[in-house]
Amino acid sequence: MVEQARVMSPAEVSSVAGELVANVERVIVGKQESVVLAVATLLAEGHLLIEDVPGTGKTMLARAMAQSTGCSFKRIQCTPDLQPAEVLGEALTDPDTGRVEFNFGPLFSQFVLVDEINRASPRTQAAMLEAMGEGSITVEKITYPRRRPFMVIATQNPIEQEGTFLLPEAQKDRFLVRLSLGYPSWRNEKEMCERFQLGHPIDTLQPVTTAGRIVACQQAVRAVSVNSEMCNCVLGLVRATREHPALQLGASPRGSLGLFRLAQAMAAVHGEYAVSTERVKSLAEVVLAHRLIVKQDRKDRYHDGREVIREMIEGEVRAK
Repeated sequence: MVEQARVMSPAEVSSVAGELVANVERVIVGKQESVVLAVATLLAEGHLLIEDVPGTGKTMLARAMAQSTGCSFKRIQCTPDLQPAEVLGEALTDPDTGRVEFNFGPLFSQFVLVDEINRASPRTQAAMLEAMGEGSITVEKITYPRRRPFMVIATQNPIEQEGTFLLPEAQKDRFLVRLSLGYPSWRNEKEMCERFQLGHPIDTLQPVTTAGRIVACQQAVRAVSVNSEMCNCVLGLVRATREHPALQLGASPRGSLGLFRLAQAMAAVHGEYAVSTERVKSLAEVVLAHRLIVKQDRKDRYHDGREVIREMIEGEVRAK
């Protein structure tokens, strides 16, 4: 009889997460909240969209996450002429032997940085949907399961910038979390300059955990308790977006599952055995806002989905 592997406790998950956060913070200075959220996204088996202006550390966060876990890593630099085959790979025929071999593309790595994703055409963006949504890639009628852990970390510049495309709703829905790093404070930027004086720490960053431990943490996250009241809290928030008069499109069932799973992961990151209402509400904006579409005639009040979610949460607090 095969003995089942022991499920890690939230305290053990918290220890692994703490090591990851500390290591990444050697590169990303003064952004602990964002780093913790990125690690929780990984442990929730989700994908991360980092939206910000150039030069704020989006790419460095992705590289530091990958190097800290010791997993395989590839970078896709998006441009308007990037083709799906350059992302997925393609079958190539050896001219000497006539043998056909598949050349695996960068999306087959465990960590994939998709830099400036909104500079790629919608057709190329669509090539990533199966891998992000189902954890597999189908090419030439052959389906390849992805090696775990698997995480896409995409960066995008503000859509007002020249040469960018709006991400399709189906693409945005595949990202568990959207976050912005923002500019560092004076003190943190000074610390960064002093710390990086003799070289960039990303060049010497070493792994502090393994792929196996990350997968074990992901399994442990699923065991974190979520009672019926917490489920109702998740569903109440999500379903309210579908009925909100200012929204053309509310959050999908994938949004419900995402908020459920990230709340579990964040609880485990903090060593907690159960999800709280406060935890769910604190994560609603980063999970749900990018899935929403505000009606054109309501944009004078709501610039985007973030403002809708904030108003919903604040309204509940005032009602109590």
